[in-house]
Amino acid sequence: MKLFFPFLLIFLMFNCQEKSTQEFLSFGDYRAEIKINETDVIPFTFKVKDANNLTVFNAEEEIEVDEIKYRNDSVFIKMPVFEALLAAKIKDETLSGNFIVEGKNRVVPFTAKKNKSRFDVATDAKANISGNWETVFSPNVEGERYIAKGIFKQEGNKVTGTFRTETGDYRFLEGVISGDNLKLSTFDGAHAFLFTGKVTDSTINGTFFSGNHWKEPFTAKRNENYELPDANNLTYLNKGYDSLAFTFPDANGNMVSLSDERFKNKVVLVQIMGTWCPNCLDESKYYAEFYKQNKDKDLEIVALAFEYAKTEDKAFANIKRLQDRIDITYPILLAQTGTTSKQKAQEKLPMLNHVLSYPTTVFVDKQGKVRKIHTGFNGPATGEKFVEFKNEFTSFVGELMAE
Repeated sequence: MKLFFPFLLIFLMFNCQEKSTQEFLSFGDYRAEIKINETDVIPFTFKVKDANNLTVFNAEEEIEVDEIKYRNDSVFIKMPVFEALLAAKIKDETLSGNFIVEGKNRVVPFTAKKNKSRFDVATDAKANISGNWETVFSPNVEGERYIAKGIFKQEGNKVTGTFRTETGDYRFLEGVISGDNLKLSTFDGAHAFLFTGKVTDSTINGTFFSGNHWKEPFTAKRNENYELPDANNLTYLNKGYDSLAFTFPDANGNMVSLSDERFKNKVVLVQIMGTWCPNCLDESKYYAEFYKQNKDKDLEIVALAFEYAKTEDKAFANIKRLQDRIDITYPILLAQTGTTSKQKAQEKLPMLNHVLSYPTTVFVDKQGKVRKIHTGFNGPATGEKFVEFKNEFTSFVGELMAE
């Protein structure tokens, strides 16, 4: 019954009372809210450009959405790449419905109405959090504690930035400080995040919400010199290995191995990823463009997709959607279905000490030897760190290709 729950809900909401009146989204700015409990919501803003196109905003990020369908008084907004769906009734320029992720059986109440403001501001900010923050999530929970680096810029009440972790970043966060209350949010179609907290000029004590299914505390202290561990040293080959090996199917049913002719005497980047993963999307956009510019220079990229989709057909459909939307021309193989468990992923690649993060990239030289493994991805939201990554990446791959 679980598998049919989202579709049943949509059917009950939007089809039980058929109407002859056709409603459409009206032009303008909207403030949306994803309800996560009785008191908290995850807000985000979007602008309807016409009935078939809108833009979602998160700080500097702009997400163009062009898969919008209508049925009578209802609208169905499918976010690009990810399987997330916003399904809502339209009444008096107000939307009321649900944010639905079918594959994860998640249905969360969603509303939107005309408004430009993401968060309301009651008073001037009592602190300025611009700068770097040494952060710990779940600081007192055994087995769930992890470290991060907060990177923020504040102008008046408005705050933008992100948290970097060892496995990636929390995307483009946007929000405010009103008095000593911090609120930050983002919505990208895969994730809906809310960070709240009490701030001073030197401390933040807060709570992180991921949709309505995850909640954890975090603490942060100002530390301009704080750095996370080197992403190139977190994942490595187990003793006795100097190379990587795998065999996984492509969309045509062909079994593809790293030992195949197309990879011989070439530098190969093996991307461990998933179509559901926003950091993987950022990385895939960068790799797709880099591959187009360098594929004639003894370079290959091959992605291994670890998917929560329960069937191979659905997983390959998600892979094709990703490839088509951002024009990926390197192969994406299906490594796993039904779970995104990192432990299960490591079992598929036993030469690795672990799979700590989606994404992870294994750099293989022309002799088939692993030269470096990079855990996570510092995407555009990390600013200078993203520029630093690109410089390091192009330099190292260039050295490997020149050998």
